[in-house]
Amino acid sequence: MNITWLGHSAFHITTDENLRILIDPFISNNPTSPVTVEELYADVILVSHGHGDHFGDTMEIANRTGAIIVCNHELSIYLSKLGFETLGMNIGGSAKIQDIKITMVNSLHSSDMDFIEEVDAGGSSAGFILELENGRKIYHAGDTGIFSDMRYVISHIYQPDIAMLPIGDRYTMGPFEAAIAAEWINPEIIIPMHYNTYPAIEQNPLEYSDMVRKSNKNVEVIILNPGDSYKE
Repeated sequence: MNITWLGHSAFHITTDENLRILIDPFISNNPTSPVTVEELYADVILVSHGHGDHFGDTMEIANRTGAIIVCNHELSIYLSKLGFETLGMNIGGSAKIQDIKITMVNSLHSSDMDFIEEVDAGGSSAGFILELENGRKIYHAGDTGIFSDMRYVISHIYQPDIAMLPIGDRYTMGPFEAAIAAEWINPEIIIPMHYNTYPAIEQNPLEYSDMVRKSNKNVEVIILNPGDSYKE
């Protein structure tokens, strides 16, 4: 398995069976992106919600690669009308693509489609739990504040091994709340995301790592630069 951070909340995951999964592909307007849209290939694109910095270049990439788009029901209707292959889901539901189980979980955020001319309803924001072929579980939190499901649902029921958590503050959790989330979720590894894309969400990930270490020494914070990968 290879997990590459593309800046902001965008990740490219290649599984052991070479399924290519792209999450929240905000690339062309992302000043921290290390790649161009044309360089990315995907079999599956996961979209956590309708904001332009997460929906990003979903349509361009899916149109070129033929990727199936996994998203909430409302976004799937919008995309299906434009001719894209979608897999619509809702909170608590699961689906399988090849040998990968995808579960949509709650997040605490808004989700209106702000990338179209007139902002329109975009359903609920979400996070995803991916259960890979080898049984390893990845939690991508999407945009979210801290909420009790992290402690009582995501940790107890899904037990992720790896968690991508936002730390930017203002629009999501900040480092303090994300450190509490790390204690609640208790994964082996955390990869911080959604920070340092713009001045409004500037953070020092080393300070976040120190907070996590003080509250839960069993969690390792892996700090990636855009373009860096974590491999297992």
